[in-house]
Order: sequence, then structure tokens, then C-alpha cells
Amino acid sequence: MHETGEGVPQDYIEAAKWYRLAGEQGDALAQTRLGFMYEMGKRVSQNFAEAAKWLRLAAEQGRVVAQDKLGGLYVSGRGVPKDYVVAYMWLSLSAAQGDQDSAIQRDLVAKLMTPAQIAEAQKLAREWKTKP
Repeated sequence: MHETGEGVPQDYIEAAKWYRLAGEQGDALAQTRLGFMYEMGKRVSQNFAEAAKWLRLAAEQGRVVAQDKLGGLYVSGRGVPKDYVVAYMWLSLSAAQGDQDSAIQRDLVAKLMTPAQIAEAQKLAREWKTKP
């Protein structure tokens, strides 16, 4: 591995470049990985807004992990406005596909919501459709 710039290995820079190219072409796995990279500050500068952007693209294609992570960003308000209704919706979608951690997090978020907010979030989750 060759080092460049601020000590970021050249292989990591190349990986980020190829994930971005694939993500721009609609590859949900690449979008998810880019979202993780920006969320954690791995291989790129930490940027929660960029993380949310890439995770949303993957989540809209039905990627369970991206839905879970995006829900978490909405819970904390990192890179997106804090919104328990939207968080609950994404976590519900991920939980419906079998992700147990999403179900646990969704149930914790529900404790911070009013019954009307929960009903709204459930309606959004029922009406949600995967984007191609």
C-alpha cells in the first residue's frame, strides 16, 4: 500500500473513487459503503450529510443495512434534521426485512414519539415503495 497526502493509503483512496463511480451509476452496495465511509470518516473526511445522501440512495433501493443506518442518522440528527417519524419509518422497513437491531432501535424511538407520530410513521412505511 502506498501512502499519500495525510497518511491515507493509496488503496483506500482508490476504493473510495471506485465506490463513488459505481454509486453514481446506481449500485446500492457501493452507495452503502460510501455512506459508511462518510459516517465513520474512513478513507474520506467524516461528513454526515454525505453519509445520509449515499445511504438514502441505497435505502431507497431496499438495502437493509442502509435503511438501518439512515434511520439511525435521523434519530441522532447527524447530517439530516432529527426526525423520529422518518427514523421510525426507515427502521421499520429494515426490521420488516429481518434486521433485529433495527426492530430494537425502532422500538426505542417509539418511546420518544406520540401515538399520532407512530401512526404517521407506520403509514409511511406501509406506503413506501422501492425505487429502481
